[in-house]
Amino acid sequence: MAEGTGRDGRRQGRDRRSPADATAAADASGSGGTTAGPKPTVWTRWPLRVRLAVLTAVVVAGAVLAGAGVAFVVVRHTLYGELDGSLTREATRVERQIDRNTWLGSAECVYATAPACVQIIDAGGGVDPEPGGLRPEVPGTAVEVARGERDAFFVDTRIGDIPLRGYVAPIGGDRAVQVAIRSDRVKATVVDVGTRLALAGAIGVVLAGALGYLVARTGLRPVARLTRTAETIAATRDPGHRIDLPGNDELARLADSFNTMLDELERSVTAQRRLVADASHELRTPLTGLRTNIDLLARDLPPEHRTRIHGTLRAQITEMTGLVNDLIELARGEAPEGRTEDVRLDEVVEHCVDSERRNRPGVRFDVRVEPTVVVGMPERLARAITNLLDNAAKFSPDNGEVEVRLTDRELTVRDRGPGIAPDDLPHVFDRFYRARAARGLPGSGLGLAIVRQVAEGHGAALRAEPAPGVGTVFRMSFPAEES
Repeated sequence: MAEGTGRDGRRQGRDRRSPADATAAADASGSGGTTAGPKPTVWTRWPLRVRLAVLTAVVVAGAVLAGAGVAFVVVRHTLYGELDGSLTREATRVERQIDRNTWLGSAECVYATAPACVQIIDAGGGVDPEPGGLRPEVPGTAVEVARGERDAFFVDTRIGDIPLRGYVAPIGGDRAVQVAIRSDRVKATVVDVGTRLALAGAIGVVLAGALGYLVARTGLRPVARLTRTAETIAATRDPGHRIDLPGNDELARLADSFNTMLDELERSVTAQRRLVADASHELRTPLTGLRTNIDLLARDLPPEHRTRIHGTLRAQITEMTGLVNDLIELARGEAPEGRTEDVRLDEVVEHCVDSERRNRPGVRFDVRVEPTVVVGMPERLARAITNLLDNAAKFSPDNGEVEVRLTDRELTVRDRGPGIAPDDLPHVFDRFYRARAARGLPGSGLGLAIVRQVAEGHGAALRAEPAPGVGTVFRMSFPAEES
């Protein structure tokens, strides 16, 4: 009973570019044109898998080096702790021997190993045995320990080229003891451990880089599949390809989103092809009639026949012009082209009703509107409202009434015609759909398709439903104003 629109328009934003701008943007992105944006760096020129491998290697290398550093510090602290512990025990042993008068003195430090070199320092600075030769140097602060002016301390000293680790501690009787032991072997052990840890860290970094590249390559394999599919679609212009990735991770959800996008694209392409086929069919009928009537005009016809054919030609040209205009309107898409503005919808409704009263003098229009402001394009809103009014007037009986209401940001248009059959109701907004009862009436089958397209472009909800009693009511509900 009514005309309709297709279901392929699904964009929710407003594309404010002109067709020329959109074409220029497409040429710039698809034909080697330049677009504004950050210049690529050496880092961004690398493949993504290489960048991920490098980042993985850096992170793992940092962890390995940090672990190696901690291990080196722990080992060094442990070895020197054991060395200092042995010095402390040796000092305690010497103190006990002196207390028991069992200490026999210290021999020369020939090897500087066990037993440790031992020297007794008195409060006057005297040293037993005398330093020199194969004896470690006595620090000047050792006298302060003997006098009780300073606590025990460790000191690094040497005999010639041999490094020693020493310990000075008080032993009572205004004396102090200095014990020393060779430390070069501990230092060599620390250096060896550090070298081994550094070598292990280097091997860990290399392995981290190799494993990072392997992981990046394996993890990005689905992305490579997505890329190949996109390139195949771009080359063949066939959106029928799909990507099947098992699982529920981020890449699997990305593949699902990609497949959903391809579904929408395929439906859009199918709808466009159907639109072209339907438009060709609809245009063929008036063109055939025009050709026939033009052939008739070429004959020698009586004036009354010529007048009748002339009127028929004008009606067919008007019908075809309306069809072409409707196709152009649908081809514009659901998003308005140009700038949107605040529109007094009630004033647009009253203007459209006034125009329809002149075109449909046999139909009465009962209008009740309240001031309503929406964001949109007034000319497209006027086209949609005019189509609703024209559709209602077309199916109203002679001297029938069309009710027009605008309250709470909802526009309702009700006619008192025969109504819409339940089987036809779901399809009233399909493009070129004509209900059985409407196929004998003039119209292109695109009027309500344009209404739905404009409604979706302005974020409005549109529906058709049987009116109480007789007739049909169309409702266009606009979203609430943003605060």
